[in-house]
Amino acid sequence: MPKLKTKKGAAKRFKITESGKVKKNKAFRGHIMTKKSAKRKRNLRKPDYVSPGEKKSVKQMLPYG
Repeated sequence: MPKLKTKKGAAKRFKITESGKVKKNKAFRGHIMTKKSAKRKRNLRKPDYVSPGEKKSVKQMLPYG
């Protein structure tokens, strides 16, 4: 069987934790930060986790995970 290739776009966006969760960064942090409150910006810094419904498809893109 040939080696499995990693989807490089997914590899840059997702990391798999030791417990098997899929970690990602939150959206809406790229620009136009002046109108967002300090509380909202602080909460956007925290990591987010992929929902259970999408977890399977993300793990397929990352065969090492």
